[in-house]
Amino acid sequence: MISKNQVKLISSLHQKKFRKEHGLFIAEGEKVCRDLVESDWTIRSVFMTEEFRERKFSGWTKKVSAEIVTEKELEKISALTTPQQILVVGEVSDRKFSSVYLPGNLTLMLDEIKDPGNLGTIVRIADWFGIGTVICSETCADIFNPKTVQATMGSLFRVKVFYQSLKQILEKADEKSISVYGTLLSGENIYNTKLSSEGIILIGSESHGINESLIPFITTKVSIPSFSGSSSKQADSLNAAMAAAIVCSEFRRR
Repeated sequence: MISKNQVKLISSLHQKKFRKEHGLFIAEGEKVCRDLVESDWTIRSVFMTEEFRERKFSGWTKKVSAEIVTEKELEKISALTTPQQILVVGEVSDRKFSSVYLPGNLTLMLDEIKDPGNLGTIVRIADWFGIGTVICSETCADIFNPKTVQATMGSLFRVKVFYQSLKQILEKADEKSISVYGTLLSGENIYNTKLSSEGIILIGSESHGINESLIPFITTKVSIPSFSGSSSKQADSLNAAMAAAIVCSEFRRR
């Protein structure tokens, strides 16, 4: 049986200030929890229903000590409307950013992506396209928000995510002559642009785009063209995650 103190602690992790205070976060659902448990991240505790242990847990390659809880107990600690029979409490990664991650690699850089679901989806996109590093502005959504963790579908535990001053990183990139591709409405059609297999892809927010202070560091401005027949009746922008997927796909296609 889960204790009141455990319920209080885990429920508090739904909020950023308590995740930061305790250095802990929660993951829920079979796919996300399995990827977390089988990663090299530190696990603090695992809660699952008896049904989950009997039907699904037996196939996991890495075993952990789990506490069996009822569906009602899981509801008390879950951040989901409908709990998914397993919840894992993990320790927040203390990995530090280093500029050595930049040369020779393709890196995603995100400026003010506020929506947790979008951020999580972009991390999943990075994983799909073999991009191992995502650098977030300090004003992005929290990667350990339960909604963000859920949206990554386990990719969070394979992709390195950092929160840094984007301007400072771009200054270092400039010193190392690393190409920076910025997505702007005024940019060149990405399908006609010469792209490299390495560099930084800078994605801005849907509402404000890329911060003006970062634009001088962009070496190549790219845009995703609209193929709508009527400029007056077309969407004025793409969802940030959709844009990231299209841009990453075009880089890898080359």
